[in-house]
Amino acid sequence: MYAEERHRTIVNLALRYDRVSVADLATRFDVTTETIRRDLDALDRRGILRRVHGGAVVAENVALVETAITDREPTFVAQKTRIAQAALNYLPQPGSTVLFDSGTSVARLAAAVPPGTLGTVVTNSVPVAAQLAAGNAGTQVHLLGGRVRGITQATVGGETVAALGRLRCDVAFIGTNGVTIRHGFSTPDPDEAAVKEAMVATARRVIVLADSSKVGVELLVTFAPLSAVDVLITDDGISTHDRAELTAAGIEVVVA
Repeated sequence: MYAEERHRTIVNLALRYDRVSVADLATRFDVTTETIRRDLDALDRRGILRRVHGGAVVAENVALVETAITDREPTFVAQKTRIAQAALNYLPQPGSTVLFDSGTSVARLAAAVPPGTLGTVVTNSVPVAAQLAAGNAGTQVHLLGGRVRGITQATVGGETVAALGRLRCDVAFIGTNGVTIRHGFSTPDPDEAAVKEAMVATARRVIVLADSSKVGVELLVTFAPLSAVDVLITDDGISTHDRAELTAAGIEVVVA
């Protein structure tokens, strides 16, 4: 078992039983206790688990609850609208391929795109695909296959990830549930994270749309380090300190 797979299993066990022990994990995975200690130390550095004597527990600052897209849509409406307008400046030239992730901020961008602007669109968002297909007669819209998660109305799973692995897109607009310096861009669900990770890998340029409430938040699964993202578009609620840290990390931070 690869280290990342082992890490995910360890986190799931910690969530289920509140605590994991070095000895039990070493037996379970048939590895040395030193290997498990390194695993737990790595998860502690990422802010997911907190090391305690003989094992680890779930870190208090790790957010684990995911809300439905219908519940998130009415929140931070003004900020998301400004973010979407700012993101229009990052649309590529006509004829390019644009990748749209799921999420409310990305959906607002899709709604704001002027008709005839986009050539080819790829998305895993059912609402975004329906909206763009209906309002842009000259645009080819490709909805990625896979299992549809009701909570996000997005396709996920191995089929979705495999399809992305065969593509090369010019620009990807990605949503996130959290972003911090040490944990990168993160989301609560492993399946959503796998798709987002594949989207980042397939795009020549990656633009993340996130209102300022997401900055400083760490969710369970990292899908991209800071170095993998070119631009973060957020709102003026971001603190001067956070903006400076993210800029120093090499990301262009656009405040809408």
